[in-house]
Amino acid sequence: MSNLNVGKRKSKRIFYFDALRALAILAVIMFHVSKRLSTLIISTYTPTINLQWLFGDFFFAGMIIGVDLFLMLSGALSMGREWTIRSFLGKRIPRIVEPFLFWGFILGIVILLIQIYFPNVLHVIDVFNIQSLGNYFVGIYTSKTFGFGQYWFFWMILGTYLIMPIFNKWLLHSDLKEAEYFLVIWLATCFFTSTINHPLPIKLNYFTGPIGMVVLGYYLRHTKRKIFSNKWFPILLILIGLFCLIYGSFLNSSDHSLFKFDRYSIFNAIEVTGIFLLFRNFSGFTFNSEKLSMVGGVFRKGIFSIAKYSYGFYLIHQAIMDITIKVMQYNHSFIGYGSLFLKLFLITLVISWALMAVLNRIPYVNRVIGAK
Repeated sequence: MSNLNVGKRKSKRIFYFDALRALAILAVIMFHVSKRLSTLIISTYTPTINLQWLFGDFFFAGMIIGVDLFLMLSGALSMGREWTIRSFLGKRIPRIVEPFLFWGFILGIVILLIQIYFPNVLHVIDVFNIQSLGNYFVGIYTSKTFGFGQYWFFWMILGTYLIMPIFNKWLLHSDLKEAEYFLVIWLATCFFTSTINHPLPIKLNYFTGPIGMVVLGYYLRHTKRKIFSNKWFPILLILIGLFCLIYGSFLNSSDHSLFKFDRYSIFNAIEVTGIFLLFRNFSGFTFNSEKLSMVGGVFRKGIFSIAKYSYGFYLIHQAIMDITIKVMQYNHSFIGYGSLFLKLFLITLVISWALMAVLNRIPYVNRVIGAK
């Protein structure tokens, strides 16, 4: 069965896509918070799993799924539809480039101003001259500067967008079984190359990396296989994926290092498949009572808001988090473990959310902040 008619459906907002996008950015923030607290997680390591270590590693090893979910959403929303290369790239490229340039410049200036006025809190550049400033901003856009480590995502998603028109033409004129063929080989590379680090002798470069997540998102949205409609199957996949990610991290960690699998490991693929299917299968859930409907309305608005600002959140959250940590260290309040995780997560989320909400009300500026 061909998918020629997929792109002819009337476009409308689908709640479970918003929910997945919101979960993706929240997972990214939680992962980065846990990464900043990795030394504290390591300090709780013992030869047997304990609750303190498990708490930290759940977010460190188990929440490295945010980027995967974003990629799957790109496939679910864009692949298998009738569009030209010009229309696709003309819409997608400015949407990611403009916020990338805007926030890199604005936050870069903010960090420099903090250094100028509070040199004891923050130091990112030694000399204020043209060469040093040029290197500083190049470092921002190549994810090598304080507060901008997550900017590697831009270059990855840009490369993925450039190859997506080729894969879209294939999917548009193919049967879902052909997508299954691709995914089986991709999952094999996930296992050998990205999980056990033993690449197969045969070269499978065209079946590796982020494009597999894109195809997986497209496939899971459109597949009619009964097992994927079972409401318990996704939960099983999530539990298996999480268990393997966390237990594998425990087996490979020590009292001086913390291990996580590659983001394209087979265990990540299992977990995100379960999450995507769980949200898809429960997308028709409705609230029956009046009170629950009110709660559901507020909940949905919150989910929509986070989803709307998700790309902007991604671009700004790490700078906000890293500045917060510097301030806390300067004030000698960078202490605790669980409470510190909660503080960093909430401060980062609230400031990011407030900043995006305010700027979204400003004409012209709202077009370049990463809001959809």
